[in-house]
Amino acid sequence: MIIDRLTERAALDDLLEAARGGESRVLVLRGAAGIGKTALIQYAETAATGLRILRTVGIESEMELAFAALHQLVLPLLDRMAGLPVPRREALEIVFRMREGAAPDPFLVGLAVLDLLSDASEHGPMLCVVDDAQWLDRASAQVLGFVARRLLAESIVLLFAARVPGPELRGLPELEVAGLRDADAHALLGSVTHAPLDRGIRDRIIAETHGNPLALIELPRGLTATRMAGGLGLLTADTLPGQIEESFLGRVRELPAPARLLLLVAAAEPVGDPDLVRRAAARLGVPLTTGGADGLLTIDHRVTFRHPLVRSAVYRSATPADRRAVHLALAEVTDRETAPDRRAWHLAAAATGPDEEVAAELERSAGRAQARGGVAAAAAFLQRAVALTAETPRRSDRMLAAAEASLRAGEFEDARRLVSALRARPLDAVQGGRAGVLDAQLTYASAGGPAAAIPLLLAAAGQFAKADPRLARQTFLHAWAMANLHADRDVLAMVSRAIRDTLPPGGTEPLELIVDAVSLMVTDGRAAAAGLLAEAAAAILDMPLAEVVGWGRVSTAAFVGIWDMEGLGTMAARQVRLVREAGALQSLPENLIALGHALLWAGDFEAAAATFEEGRTISEATRRTAPPPYIIMRLRALQGREAETTALVEQTLRASAASGVGTGLTAARWSAAILHNGLARYPEAVRYAREAEEKYDPWHSVWILPELIEAASRTGEEAVARDALDRLVETTAPFSGDFPAGLQARNEALLADGDEADRLYREAIDRLGRTRLRTELARAHLLYGEWLRRHRRRAEARQELRTAYEMFVAIGMDAFAERARRELLATGESVRKRTGDAAASGAELTAQERQIALLVRDGYSNPEVGERLFLSPRTVEWHLRKVFAKLGIDSRRRLRDVLPPSGLSG
Repeated sequence: MIIDRLTERAALDDLLEAARGGESRVLVLRGAAGIGKTALIQYAETAATGLRILRTVGIESEMELAFAALHQLVLPLLDRMAGLPVPRREALEIVFRMREGAAPDPFLVGLAVLDLLSDASEHGPMLCVVDDAQWLDRASAQVLGFVARRLLAESIVLLFAARVPGPELRGLPELEVAGLRDADAHALLGSVTHAPLDRGIRDRIIAETHGNPLALIELPRGLTATRMAGGLGLLTADTLPGQIEESFLGRVRELPAPARLLLLVAAAEPVGDPDLVRRAAARLGVPLTTGGADGLLTIDHRVTFRHPLVRSAVYRSATPADRRAVHLALAEVTDRETAPDRRAWHLAAAATGPDEEVAAELERSAGRAQARGGVAAAAAFLQRAVALTAETPRRSDRMLAAAEASLRAGEFEDARRLVSALRARPLDAVQGGRAGVLDAQLTYASAGGPAAAIPLLLAAAGQFAKADPRLARQTFLHAWAMANLHADRDVLAMVSRAIRDTLPPGGTEPLELIVDAVSLMVTDGRAAAAGLLAEAAAAILDMPLAEVVGWGRVSTAAFVGIWDMEGLGTMAARQVRLVREAGALQSLPENLIALGHALLWAGDFEAAAATFEEGRTISEATRRTAPPPYIIMRLRALQGREAETTALVEQTLRASAASGVGTGLTAARWSAAILHNGLARYPEAVRYAREAEEKYDPWHSVWILPELIEAASRTGEEAVARDALDRLVETTAPFSGDFPAGLQARNEALLADGDEADRLYREAIDRLGRTRLRTELARAHLLYGEWLRRHRRRAEARQELRTAYEMFVAIGMDAFAERARRELLATGESVRKRTGDAAASGAELTAQERQIALLVRDGYSNPEVGERLFLSPRTVEWHLRKVFAKLGIDSRRRLRDVLPPSGLSG
């Protein structure tokens, strides 16, 4: 019977009613041990008439077994796996050990579970219960947190109960379960005590237990009437869970030795399998009976304790010898074929000292966990393997593996402890290099920033160079990428020289080519590196998935180095497709950034905004740091949205200065320069462009110099403009492509006179017109039209300015369009002010609705849209109905009319 809890029960009733009405709901019941969360879950299960119920429970001793709780929850649905898309079905089969394969991304598993639940809810609403969520294994918690944030229109209630929700569940709707009200607490206490209690004593008991129902029920058990009447003996432990545990322990201590040992076997066996408990108990000579267990243990189709605190109290109070004996017995009865990881864990708990055989078993378990994507479980197995490894060279390898797994799992303190211990050990070159890379990663992760991590990476690369040139190249490339992120020309030059001095040039693999090319570009200039950069760019277009995931983001340097923005778009689109198809979702945002920038060069603003939103959605779903706002900041600058651009610029400048990420400073000032050039505020554009150029490096010149030349030529700062033009020509001249040649001609024309200027403008328009880089072509038409008007060639000026104006409006570059309109007015032509269709279409849509609308417009089905945006097909359809209502249309085909494709979309 539940006393009170009217508010909580009403909230649960609302959740269930919403599911019956076709909507999903998520709730985390949060509260102390014994406060009544499990009772409320039982109430929900009883009230869930008409709903299918799925259930799982977090078990403290099972926290190191990846996906254990998730498997328990979805086991009744596994017969539906055949209907899942192949990558998701295979991901589930791998993590549940139904097949072998490479470790899937945990969020591909999340999508598979979302699909399973959504499909099952088609046949009726569901209640999914997760009790003791604070003890979920990390992999299960990650997936369930992901699913909880993506449910919307699936007729599912996902109900968690936790003492303190872990990071995977933070931010979900919560309901705190507090103690009973005084009147109800008095009634409950009176129902379980037989001795008359003084009112003051009762008040004190209720006040000090905070109305905790389990405390009120359990603490009085076994106390004499005198101790109850005097109020003594109730509050001997420091905390309320400790008090309740102490109460349970008092009852355990009074049991006969065989009953206590049986309780310990049940406490150490995480699955609740009565057959395993029976066989382990038999090995210890303990009869399988709960008659003498004082109601603390039930054994029927499953082994269950009266309360989880009974399990923890029994286990923690046992002697080390008894715990080892119980774990050894459980290991001996656990099947090495079907449950090798649980067997290894039991063997480890039974070990009394170094044991190479058990350590090797744990290492194999770590490999299996890693193959299933259970990084946290792999780290736990490896850390235990280290503890059981004698002082041999093998210990260093295991320490390194444990530190690497801990770092990937986000357990930074464990990784630091292991790396610190490694420093005192003799290491060979490869081991030293691995330790150095770990040190660099930990330094960067602990807010040390690129400047502190780069020397550590260089030292590690130097060690690798003695034994493994490929590892050396990978590490040097990461150091180069971090130096580029730092955006300091001296640091980038120092890293590039170290590469040239350490590694022999040559090689045809993509990794060899890109390392040679980018380092040579910095040390000797683009002209010297032109051939290598072109070779690297060609090789990157065929780069295998493993390298795309490992260092593919750095490969953009080759395309930017040769001014091939269209090639950048092709490369980025391929890498996004590969990463998405492989389900490597955590690598997707960085690849989307490259694609987004390429789409901006092409003037495809809708698609560029969609890449930014997709990257943000992925980061939100995977609980990772959101990608930097460089794409959306540059987009808003190109659109001429002053307030939004200014806010993003200021935010990025602050964040980048604090983190030491120089590319953020460059990107923010570059965007500001674009904005002010569009608004014809040339002094401000010069200021921002010159500030951006203070950290000039060979990669970012492609972005900064044209803005500086245009603005300085308008303010009469000819020396500044000519200096910038000289450096621009130095980087464009080695390449014959239409984009670098056209951009060079456009900027040379700004500083030329007479027929030469006319020729250069025409060449720029001709060259840029052969590309798909519409923003740059439109700006060439604008600059030529402005030049023609100033030279009183009004008829020709009108033609160029009208072309520029129409292009700007179509693209959505409203500030530049207004600049062209004012110039047209100055020629005597009347022109109506318009805004870009791309900016106006569907303006009422939310960011997510717009993403869905654009994907459906481009021909994607609901399941395919759901795969891209981590939503179930039912939720996509729910959003799509809202899109149709807002846009006043009634079919998917009509989306092409109201959101016409442009540029590279699709």
